[in-house]
Amino acid sequence: MTAKYVGQPVKRNEDPRLLTGQALFVDDVHLPDMLHAAFLRSDYAHARILSIDTTAAKEMPGVVAVYTAEDLGDFWQPSPMIVQPPPTLEDIVFNPRPQIPLAKDMVRHIGDPVAVVIAESRYIAEDAAEQIWVDYEPLEVVTDIEKALEPDSPLVYEDLGTNLASHVRQEKGNYAAAAKKADLIIKRRMVIDRGAAAAMENRGIVVDWDAKTQHMTMWNTTQAPIPIRNGLAATLGLSEHQVRVIAPFVGGGFGPKIMLLQPEEVLLPWAAMRLCRPIKWIEDRRENFLGTTQERGQIHAVEAAFSKDGKILGLKDIFLHDTGAYNPYGLTIPLNTQTHSMGVYDVPNFYTEFKVVFTNKMIVTPVRGAGRPQGIFLVERMMDLAAKELGIDPVEIRRRNLIPADAFPVHHSIIGQDFIEAIYDSGNFQPLVEKARLLIGYDKFVTEEQPKLRAAGKHIGIGLAPFVESTGVGPYEGARITVESSGKVNLVTGVGTQGQSHFTSFAQIAAEQLGVAVQDVEVTTGDTDQFHWGTGTFASRGAVVAGNAIFAAAKRVRAKILAKASEVLDAPEEELELKDGAIRIADIPEKSISLGELAMLANPLRGAVEPGTEPGLEATEYFGPKYGTTASGVAAMIVEVDPDTMLIDIKKFVIAHDCGTVINPMVVDGQIHGGVSMGIGHSFYEQLIYDENGQLLNASFMDYLVPRSTDMPPSIEIAHQETKSPLNPMGSKGVGEAGAIPIPAVLAQALENALNIDGLELLEMPLSPGRLFELAQAAKNRD
Repeated sequence: MTAKYVGQPVKRNEDPRLLTGQALFVDDVHLPDMLHAAFLRSDYAHARILSIDTTAAKEMPGVVAVYTAEDLGDFWQPSPMIVQPPPTLEDIVFNPRPQIPLAKDMVRHIGDPVAVVIAESRYIAEDAAEQIWVDYEPLEVVTDIEKALEPDSPLVYEDLGTNLASHVRQEKGNYAAAAKKADLIIKRRMVIDRGAAAAMENRGIVVDWDAKTQHMTMWNTTQAPIPIRNGLAATLGLSEHQVRVIAPFVGGGFGPKIMLLQPEEVLLPWAAMRLCRPIKWIEDRRENFLGTTQERGQIHAVEAAFSKDGKILGLKDIFLHDTGAYNPYGLTIPLNTQTHSMGVYDVPNFYTEFKVVFTNKMIVTPVRGAGRPQGIFLVERMMDLAAKELGIDPVEIRRRNLIPADAFPVHHSIIGQDFIEAIYDSGNFQPLVEKARLLIGYDKFVTEEQPKLRAAGKHIGIGLAPFVESTGVGPYEGARITVESSGKVNLVTGVGTQGQSHFTSFAQIAAEQLGVAVQDVEVTTGDTDQFHWGTGTFASRGAVVAGNAIFAAAKRVRAKILAKASEVLDAPEEELELKDGAIRIADIPEKSISLGELAMLANPLRGAVEPGTEPGLEATEYFGPKYGTTASGVAAMIVEVDPDTMLIDIKKFVIAHDCGTVINPMVVDGQIHGGVSMGIGHSFYEQLIYDENGQLLNASFMDYLVPRSTDMPPSIEIAHQETKSPLNPMGSKGVGEAGAIPIPAVLAQALENALNIDGLELLEMPLSPGRLFELAQAAKNRD
């Protein structure tokens, strides 16, 4: 009987290397004769470049080269769009403005790269960058997305004649007709501001061009090594086989590292080919704030129609989305907002429209959640407002509107980021609500504990919010599995890893099929010389798409093992079992052969084989889903607020979650813990503050607050539910962004409940103690 590994909390294979300092990160790469790069970035959010004088920088000892846009010649070209708008969207406006290698005539946001210095050390390179003199003509700046669409607004792109980057309308049913039948119409304005990904490891690149072999090797903190390889080859005029991209261990991705062919990724390979020396660039923290993409930044005008018994008849959402100075990632984020704005609810009518706006701010691309938290925030806030207006318990109004379990698959008629209609493949929301309600002790808290706490002068509230997460999107991923003569199993896949425990979860899938220990599966990820096809690690897709490719490859190898062992052991396949790295006859366990011995027999060095025989115990398989899987969950929290300081203390936090088949519950719990931490940060602590001149005012951890361990709840209680997806053989769904998605909605609900101030409505995120105090005072003054 093969050991059961899927579903077990197997300890992580990668931890010994990480904990003993043996894991390779990009900054650990040191090559002989290596140079170092530093970038000069714009201090202006919007300005014309009149001239650049690099003379003093070039004359400094240790400086090898200084490049500006003019030095690039014909190589200076805008990067290709990473994501095009879905061709299935009709009647849209889309004005593409991808990134450029270096600013040529104009800078359009703080941190826009203007020049790069290559020197013998990072210290020399940074000192030399300070000696580059740029003559700027400052221009008017636009940072407000509403003002950006006014007729007299400054223009980020004068040739467009507008700051409108895109305009999309979509509709399910007929909201206008539904609103006419409603007993209650609620209209609100909601604002979600920007935050940073703030990964522990910033971006980094080491690139080495070997002129003798005409081969390039790049170590990169990317989430998409194969697309980077393909893009670099095309940009540099090389064959894809001349370029190797390695994504080693990466200290957090969270979205920005899915960006492709950013200025640093394009310029440094170009420079390495000219200088014939390896070059390293490691982003510092201030540079990360100024030069790495950000997210959120939306303003919503939301309207919802309800019947008097609390049923939602329709939802209408018209919103603005800030894309910053460029829009290389297309419409992914606002489309995610659209497809998640109906949440877990049966919303028969939905009108949704957005305008994407250029501003003189850093580019907006996905950060953990990628548009989903905004959609969940607006629908959950409308549910809370309706509950108040109609006098219905907040949990009860949600129960009444849940999509029933027998309604799946649910077709939503709204085109999503994967270019097709948003479809919920599977789910069972009612038990999730009940699990979360029981775990948080909702009924007892509301009826017994909270009245006593309020009587004692405490401000403690409760919140509960369901959510969905689109996961496991295509197009595809692949995997190759080989049983080696040592008996070890080699597993290679194209996705990179940024802390998701791929070395363990992927090994569990293969080990279960092949009857070996998890520790005997050697996993390689993110090396384009090892595996040539794939897309990347994003959108909670690794376990679903790559995982099912691994599952398919392992099953094929298992079939080869059984066929060869049947021949060697002279026994029918159905009488064989794989266990402990060997194949044996179930009823005669002493008659067996090790996997290593069988692998050697499957790869004979002499003799003849039947025509069509495949050598070795190896298989390569690919998996691509028809459409993405839908994970779901319900988060609940109890929070105390100090009414004098408006500091918060999360007393209890629970989450009931459904990601289909759970490969490793310990890993899934860890993913949720990380997401919750990020969600708390982007709800109450983390906010990027730009002034009217486009200056980022808090570009350091002294001023930009990330949650500390003391800001987290004392524990995070998690309940798992497994509603298997019908879209893949394993029945799996993603979980990477789950913890971050519901936090803004559930925190706003709990804070309102804790403060218990008539008229207080928390319709913006992120909050802060100061902002919460202002909103509370404004509500009191209205009374």
